[in-house]
Amino acid sequence: MKQPILELEHEARAWLIDVAAPVWSSRGRTASGLFAERMTLDGIPNDEYFRTFVQARHIYSMVAAGRAGWTGPWRELVGETMRVVIAKARRPDGFYVHRLDRDAAVLDGRADLYDQAFVLFALGTTGGALAEESFFDEAEALLDTIEANWTHPEGGFSEGEIVDPSVRRQNPHMHLFEAFSALHEASGRKRFGEAALAVADLCRTRLVDPVSGALLEYFGEDWTPAPGDEGRIAEPGHCFEWAWLFERLARSGAPGAVAVSDAMTAFGRRHGIDAQRGVAINEVLTDGNVVNGKARLWPQTERLKVAVVRYHRTGADEDLQEVADAWTGLSKYFLPEAQHLWRDKMNEDGSFIEELAPGSSLYHISCAIWEMCSLRTAGEALETAS
Repeated sequence: MKQPILELEHEARAWLIDVAAPVWSSRGRTASGLFAERMTLDGIPNDEYFRTFVQARHIYSMVAAGRAGWTGPWRELVGETMRVVIAKARRPDGFYVHRLDRDAAVLDGRADLYDQAFVLFALGTTGGALAEESFFDEAEALLDTIEANWTHPEGGFSEGEIVDPSVRRQNPHMHLFEAFSALHEASGRKRFGEAALAVADLCRTRLVDPVSGALLEYFGEDWTPAPGDEGRIAEPGHCFEWAWLFERLARSGAPGAVAVSDAMTAFGRRHGIDAQRGVAINEVLTDGNVVNGKARLWPQTERLKVAVVRYHRTGADEDLQEVADAWTGLSKYFLPEAQHLWRDKMNEDGSFIEELAPGSSLYHISCAIWEMCSLRTAGEALETAS
C-alpha cells in the first residue's frame, strides 16, 4: 500500500472525528433533537427549517463518525433523532413529511419519494448501529406505504406530492437503491434485498444510455428519455454514485453489476472532470458537451467513493490515483479558517458562491471518508493476493 494514500486516509478520518463531528453534534443541534439544516460561515446554525431527509443524512454521518473512531455520544444522538423523526414527521397515512421547524412541529406536510428514501436509509442505519429490530420494522411499514400508494405501472415509483409528476427522475430511485441495500445489509431481511435488486434492474434496463454508458437524469412516464437535450443530460456525480452502488452490489455476485459500474465510471471520468480545477462538474450531455461547468461539493465525494471501491476490486494504479485526486478536489471546498464548514458551489473560474454551509453535505463527505477508512485493508488484501 502506497504511503501517501495512507496519509490521506489518516487526514480524512481525523477531519471527520476531530473536526466535523464534534461541531455538528453540539453546536449544530436543537433542544428538540434535530440537527442543523445549515450554518453561517461564522458557524451559527440557521433554524429557518429542518428537512426530513437532512435529519436522515445527519443520522448516517454520526454513525459513520462513530465507526471511524469518534468517541462522542453518537449512539445516543442517532437514537434520539431517529425517534423524533418517527414521532413528529410520520403522517397518519404512514408517509413522512417534508419539513419540520426547530421544535419538531410540522412545517411542510407534503410527502416526497426522495424524503421517504432517506428515512428508509436512516432506519436501516439506526437499526444496524443500535442493533434494534424495531427500526427495521418501521422501514417495512414505510415500504408497505410506498408500494401501496406510489408503485408505478411502468416500473419504479411515483414521486409524491412535491415535484412535477410528468417528469420522472432517476435520483430518488438511486437513493432507494442505497436505502434498500443498507437495510438488507443491516437486517438480513430478504425483502430489502429483493427491492434493491429491482431498482438495480430498473437502472440497467431503463436509465442508462446504451451508446455512451452514461446515466440519464430525466424521463417520461414510460422511462423513455425526456425530449430534446433534457433527455441527454448526465450528471457525472450521479454516474459515480450509481457506479459505487453497483460496485457494492457486485460483491454479492450480482451478474452484470461490474459492467454497469465500468461504463458509468468511464463516462464520468472521461467527460465529467475539469482537469484545470481538478473537480467533477455538474452536468454534461451524453456526447460529452458541457451543460453546466460549475462544480458542487457532492460530486467530489462520489468520485472519491467509487475510486475507493473500485481499487478494492481492481488494485489498479488509475483507481488509486483517482482516490488522491478526488480527495484533493474535495478538500478545496473546506473553509481554511473553519475546517468544520464548507462551501457548496464552485464557479467555473474556481471561485465559490458565498452562502450558508448546507448540513446535507456532511452525509456525502462522511460516506466518502468511511470508504477511505477501508483503504489500508484493501491495500493489504491486494498485496497478499499478489
